Amino acid sequence: MKIFISFLQSKIQHPISAYGFWEYYIKNGITEAGHDWLEAEDIDWAYGLVPQSEESLDNWKSDAWQKTLHFLKNNPVDLFLSYLYPNQIDEEAIKEIKKMGIPCVNFFCDNVRNFQKIPKIFGVFDKNWVPEYQALAMYKKAGFNHIHLPMPMWIDPKYRKPGNVENGKVSFIGSKDLQRQLFFEQLLVKCPNLLIDIYGANWMVGSEKILDAKTSLTDKALNQIDFIHKFGVKAFVNKLKSRQYIPTNNHKLNGLLKPKPNFEEYIQITRESNITLGINRYPSYQYPMLNPNRYSRLRDIEAPMLGACYLTEWAEGLDELYEIGTEIEVFSNEESLNDKIKALNDDQSLRKKLRINGQKRALQDHCIPNSLNKLMQSL
Repeated sequence: MKIFISFLQSKIQHPISAYGFWEYYIKNGITEAGHDWLEAEDIDWAYGLVPQSEESLDNWKSDAWQKTLHFLKNNPVDLFLSYLYPNQIDEEAIKEIKKMGIPCVNFFCDNVRNFQKIPKIFGVFDKNWVPEYQALAMYKKAGFNHIHLPMPMWIDPKYRKPGNVENGKVSFIGSKDLQRQLFFEQLLVKCPNLLIDIYGANWMVGSEKILDAKTSLTDKALNQIDFIHKFGVKAFVNKLKSRQYIPTNNHKLNGLLKPKPNFEEYIQITRESNITLGINRYPSYQYPMLNPNRYSRLRDIEAPMLGACYLTEWAEGLDELYEIGTEIEVFSNEESLNDKIKALNDDQSLRKKLRINGQKRALQDHCIPNSLNKLMQSL
């Protein structure tokens, strides 16, 4: 089977959230499944996410989709598989691809974080690949064809057996955001002797508040009205409350921070830590700052697949991915995390069991070849 992919490929590192790993995972996963992937090499798909003027985005869309249609007319495929945000999608182009007899599927993994209801334009796809358990109700309500499949994750075969080395550390890898910082601050207040190595982007950058650029009162009022129109009054109130939060200069937390690891270091830390942590809460004005929402992330597939002893924050749907206590462990709050860390550190045999069982489950049930097989059967 030939699969055309639009998965944020780019030859340039744009100043946006990390995206290059998606291309790496999906290409290798398709190849391992025994299929061929094709791409239009002269299209910079990630550029559609770069902040730019409306005119610039329109020009990018016109160019990207003209090249896509031209490529597909000259290179027939069996499936169009994309990871596209709403503003990147050209509805008429997708309809033209479907007229060629090519089914179109879009993967999207930030539904819960970004949407209160699924964008209408996602309805143009033959199928939507939805990894978040909490997002399923939104797709059902919208009436869009969808399939619930894990985040697409692929690892090199050389990492498909748990390692024999443990470094004695408890580790978290993830970029800094408000909710993660709040969580670790509260954790260290309640459990001041807990030691966790915290790696990721922006943690070691100064926490001083950046002054906003000067904006006229009229523009501020218009921006606030636009925000309320898009997200509602409750979200606006939560936004105002969040501005009252001032990050503490927590010397204990600062002492746990590590630089962002490179790719090989990332894998080594995940595999060799006694315990690898996941945090599933996220910043959103739709929820009170001190009572955030949570959803299962890519890390919940990635870490077990790499053979980690994985302890992650509970989120709906995790018990459908894994057998809790046998394949992964979960925590619900700071005290629960502290207790689980102590129990796991004291029980080497349990750590080994989680590594073996979690990796086996992830590789067997949550791999890209398995997801592609289910996807094609559903079309």
